[in-house]
Amino acid sequence: MDRIIKNNYTSTAQLKELMTAPPMTAEQHTQLMRKRIAHRRMIEDAKESHLQNRADWEFSS
Repeated sequence: MDRIIKNNYTSTAQLKELMTAPPMTAEQHTQLMRKRIAHRRMIEDAKESHLQNRADWEFSS
């Protein structure tokens, strides 16, 4: 019953470091969220473009 367990924890920070670090400011949070949204949209656009190109190629064949 060997199952592969996915490790979602890529940070090696110690708990003490995490608990004593100051929280991020609203400005930092906004900047981070905008970056994540832009990255997600870029990926979605690339997937959509790929699917469109694939559909165009199938129709032209």
